[in-house]
Amino acid sequence: MGEIRNFRSGNDEPPSHGPMPRRLAAIIVGDIASYSRLMQADEEGTHVRVKRIERDLIQPSIVEHHGSLVKTTGDGFIAIFDSPVEAVRCSIVIQQNLIGRNASLAKDTRIEYRIGVNLGDVIVEPDDVYGDGVNIATRIEGIAEPGQVYISGAIYEQIKHKVVCGYESLGDRKVKNITDPVRIYRVLPDANAVGTTRGRRENTLIFLLSITLLVIAAGVLWYLLTQPIRTNEQAATPAVSPSVSPIPQPPPREAATPTPQPSPSLASSPSPSAPAPDQSATAVREPELIAIRGGSFAMGSNEDPTERPVHQVTIKPFSIGKYPVTVQEWNECAAAKVCGFTAIGKDDAPVTNVSWSDAQQYAAYLVRSTKKPYRLPTEAEWEYAARGGTQTKYWWGDKLQQGMAGCKDCGDLAAEQPAKVGSFKPNPFGLHDMGGGVDQWVEDCWHKTYQGAPGDGSAWSSGDCSAHVLRSGSWKNDSRYVRPSNRDGYDTNVRYPTHGFRVALSP
Repeated sequence: MGEIRNFRSGNDEPPSHGPMPRRLAAIIVGDIASYSRLMQADEEGTHVRVKRIERDLIQPSIVEHHGSLVKTTGDGFIAIFDSPVEAVRCSIVIQQNLIGRNASLAKDTRIEYRIGVNLGDVIVEPDDVYGDGVNIATRIEGIAEPGQVYISGAIYEQIKHKVVCGYESLGDRKVKNITDPVRIYRVLPDANAVGTTRGRRENTLIFLLSITLLVIAAGVLWYLLTQPIRTNEQAATPAVSPSVSPIPQPPPREAATPTPQPSPSLASSPSPSAPAPDQSATAVREPELIAIRGGSFAMGSNEDPTERPVHQVTIKPFSIGKYPVTVQEWNECAAAKVCGFTAIGKDDAPVTNVSWSDAQQYAAYLVRSTKKPYRLPTEAEWEYAARGGTQTKYWWGDKLQQGMAGCKDCGDLAAEQPAKVGSFKPNPFGLHDMGGGVDQWVEDCWHKTYQGAPGDGSAWSSGDCSAHVLRSGSWKNDSRYVRPSNRDGYDTNVRYPTHGFRVALSP
């Protein structure tokens, strides 16, 4: 996309005289990579596909993140937002959804956007926007790689502690018609992939050095194991006694390798239940549940506007997972071709990078396999269970205690990845990781406050359900997110590196 001066007139004429409304805004500029080639190959088909993406993905995503679509440009779009956080989250949503749309297409037919995001002062007209803030966003978009989101340093400073994802600094870039260099960051899909190219290069060198040392050590060990045993007397005599035979050579590796056995289940996991008829080859591992008695409690707090008003809720008896769903449990669902991807990580770690829709797939897998009414907990059930019968700031009291939860400032067990499930003390109901560890999806649609929330503990499923509620906070968040009353919302169909879940069961 070219430099933006005055969208309405389409030329370089100066705007009309008189006061022009200005505002500070986050600007997204998106542009389709290889658009000319796609149009040349299939002009009509490409035009239809682009318009469908604009209608079904780009426009709704901008609205859902409280932005305004300024215009579409044939091969791209421009949008403005009051919030830099919402602008970046919208950009991530668009790119991740496009990955899914492109998965089944040949590479040379995929529609991929480059996206640039900047924070700057712009001049706003009823159906137009222009200024250096937009020009910089356009230049950043031009630098971006297909399928990537690049942001300016101004955006990075606003979101670096608010949007949990990775950022790669690309340094200061001189861009056309902009006096000062612009610092640019690439947004990384993996929250753990934080660092500069130099840092990753150093990590690669360390890894290669470690592999080299391991190979040398293995060679020395093999040499020692294959040498004949010699007594002290033999060591002093060059000749080897005929009565002493060398140690037999070890058998080939193939013969020495035992038949692989299935990984053992977690010590706390119950015995697998009988398989469903359509999964007779695979035993189903049901998550361990804790039965929760019903009761009433004051839900919410006055610490954040989203947690108000505090209101009384009555909960019916139910059961909820003792731990978040693990990698091992999830991958059994993936092996059954029900869950949409194979998770990475240790078997006893909580599964991550799960969307709300993914979590529903897992619950449906348990229902089909066990004939039991598994589901996600409601938001009220989750908070009731997380409090463990308490009404304090945390379930253990009003002050943070080190080592009680998995979060960024919660103690020694905090790390660059979630700890295995059950690493921290259980709450009074016997539940682990009901605060920190991984963000946990619940059944309810997202609402900004509790105004109008149900009082019977049921899921709040009315309203705009393009986003759903997350509870708990994650290992990437600070201790404010560990509070049982903390809540947030995120896009229903989008995976994120810190998002997981646990299941519930009605009696």
